[in-house]
Amino acid sequence: MSKTIFLLNGPNLNLLGFREPEIYGHETLADVEARCMEHAEMLGVTLECRQSNHEGVLVDWIQEARGKADAIILNAGAYTHTSIAIHDALKAYDGYKMELHISDPKQREAFRHISYVELASDGLIAGKGVDGYILALDTVMEKIA
Repeated sequence: MSKTIFLLNGPNLNLLGFREPEIYGHETLADVEARCMEHAEMLGVTLECRQSNHEGVLVDWIQEARGKADAIILNAGAYTHTSIAIHDALKAYDGYKMELHISDPKQREAFRHISYVELASDGLIAGKGVDGYILALDTVMEKIA
C-alpha cells in the first residue's frame, strides 16, 4: 500500500524565489514542489503539496492528516516561532512529523531560535536550502517504510 505524505508550507513561502533570494535562493515554490513530486514518484509515495499564509488553514491541514497521511513535512515559516496552535495540532497527530527550514533559524536573528514546531516534531532539517525538501522526503521515507 502506498504511503502518503503531506508537504505543508506556511506564510511567505509562496514568495520563494522572489523574497530574499540571498537567503532562500531563486527557485520558486512551484519549482520545489515539482522536484518533490518527481522525487516522491520515484520513491513510490503519494505527496500532497500545500501552502497557506493562514495559521488556521495549516492547523486544519494538520488535523486532516490524521488518518489520511503517514507523515507530515512542515515548513511553518514564521509560525514556527509563534504558533502554539500549530504545536498543539502536531501533538495530536500520531504519524511522523518532520520540521523543515530552508535556512537555519538558529543561525539567524535571536527571535527565530525558538521553535514551537520542533517541540512537537520527530525530526528537523534546516539550512540545506531547497535541497532540504528532497532530504526531508528521503528521511521521512526511511522512518515510515
